[in-house]
Amino acid sequence: MFKKITRWVPKTSLIIFLLGIAAVVCHIGFCLSASFADRFNLYVSAFLRTVTAKLTGWIPVSLAETIILSLPVTLTVIFVVCLRKSAGGKRQMVRCIMGVLSIAVLLYVLFVFTFAPGYRAPTLDTKLDLEWTDVSAEELYNTAKTVTRHLNELADQVYFAEEIGSVRTYSHKETVEKCMASYEVLAEEYDFLPVLRAPVKQITMSGLMTYTHISGMYTFFTGEANLNTNYPYFVNVYSTAHEMAHQRGIARENEANFIAYLVCIHSDDPYMQYSGYLNMYEYLTSPLYAASPRLYTDIVNGLDSRVRYDLQCYSEFFEKYRDNVASEVSNAVNNTYLVLQGQEEGAKSYGMVVDLAVAYHKKAGDIQ
Repeated sequence: MFKKITRWVPKTSLIIFLLGIAAVVCHIGFCLSASFADRFNLYVSAFLRTVTAKLTGWIPVSLAETIILSLPVTLTVIFVVCLRKSAGGKRQMVRCIMGVLSIAVLLYVLFVFTFAPGYRAPTLDTKLDLEWTDVSAEELYNTAKTVTRHLNELADQVYFAEEIGSVRTYSHKETVEKCMASYEVLAEEYDFLPVLRAPVKQITMSGLMTYTHISGMYTFFTGEANLNTNYPYFVNVYSTAHEMAHQRGIARENEANFIAYLVCIHSDDPYMQYSGYLNMYEYLTSPLYAASPRLYTDIVNGLDSRVRYDLQCYSEFFEKYRDNVASEVSNAVNNTYLVLQGQEEGAKSYGMVVDLAVAYHKKAGDIQ
């Protein structure tokens, strides 16, 4: 029986298909049981993410970017090979098709075993023991006021350049080291954050990638955290921490955003703190304006002029990338992906980080 099957299906492909069946079973299990998904994510997936990160970490460039950029050539080669194989008869053609299908199945297997359980595990408010309730305009205002106060205090420790805004005075590599140090501190308090030392790869095509409005990307099939370096410094620092959160099994976008915030504000580096608070300021002020333009105006008027200038520089930088087809397609694809992973609000779930921030600062006693 086995020999008959392997005449039509390559042995490697057969093994991958069997793993695919196991992946489907596990994926169903994640959907049915949050506790199973959580345990799988904490132990099995964490181990596999570490392995893939170590296997690719020594490569100086992003392997994922290299694979994506080489896709046209790769697909052409696969097509030509399949055509030639099919000339050898029906059996060779079927074996070739099975080989191609097994590549897609392998990607699914890697996704399920390394990243998928994070979408089905208990939510971050439960893990942080936060009371997640509806946020009032007053709570939103008080949280924004707390964040603004920290920004104003940090402004004296941050260097601002004309037409650039705030400037990170150290390298990308040092940023990663500072993020890892902060993650290690948080890991002592939160056992769901594994200790992992791995680089964050800088994307070569960052300028073009900015048109998609993507500031970074975690690629589960290579275990790499990838950074779009074209964005301003305060965005880059925060995005570095965000992609490292995905690398540590925090799959949901709103949760990765909030973990990035915690990583930044718990760092002993002033610019890391500044980046965390400034990104959170942007998350908070948009819904605050919708809730109460008067309270929003009060917050904006209370912001240090240097920080306002930083936001102005960012707005001017982003203007050329704001409206384009690439961003619309990217948003549509990303929204569909998030919905498929159980985030019913899709890309809107990014705004839910505000609820976590309010709950966190309430628990900390920063607001009433």
